[in-house]
Amino acid sequence: MIKELKEFLFRGSVLELAVAVVMGAAFNAIITSFVSDVITPLFLNPALKAAGVDKIADLSWNGVAYGNFLSAVINFLIVGTTLFFVVKAANHAMALTKKTEEDTAEAEPTEVELLADIKALLEKQK
Repeated sequence: MIKELKEFLFRGSVLELAVAVVMGAAFNAIITSFVSDVITPLFLNPALKAAGVDKIADLSWNGVAYGNFLSAVINFLIVGTTLFFVVKAANHAMALTKKTEEDTAEAEPTEVELLADIKALLEKQK
């Protein structure tokens, strides 16, 4: 049973998932800080002052506190946009790598072509 647990835990997909979760949590902390420490003071504070509140969490309308929801929507939009560009860049890099591998594969002669060249050289030597 211990052996099976070890095989499960150290399987590539489980490790990749664990790394992705940790990286996602770290990325979430960065985005949350970006929204609360940069976006809110720069862009939302004038709107918050006009609404008569100090923090986005205090924003409400007819008893519905929508400030935290608005903050979560802003976080989502930033994360989604950032991930879009990260995935787009990764796909572009993978396409370049694949193209380079295909170019390299096409440049190398096949085994049959090499044997034909060797045969032609041997026939010239006779």
